[in-house]
Amino acid sequence: TTEAAAARNLRKERVGQVIGVKMQKTVVVETTTRVPHPKFGKIMKQVKKFYVHDEESVAKLGDTVRITETRPLSKLKRWRLLEVVKH
Repeated sequence: TTEAAAARNLRKERVGQVIGVKMQKTVVVETTTRVPHPKFGKIMKQVKKFYVHDEESVAKLGDTVRITETRPLSKLKRWRLLEVVKH
């Protein structure tokens, strides 16, 4: 069971902005990472959207939130809300 607990700590975490709150118990979070272009090396912004499970609907539009990877909760949801960093 210690191996299972250790594997649980390897889940990815992201910080992003809430851009959608129109679903029940779900928010859409947009993260921006800066990555070098594979060929030219120029630093570029990479924007990704995540569907995040928010059980108590605490996150509001525009909030900065921390999310973590989890088991598939629906067709699109694979992330869970950890905390609201900034309202």
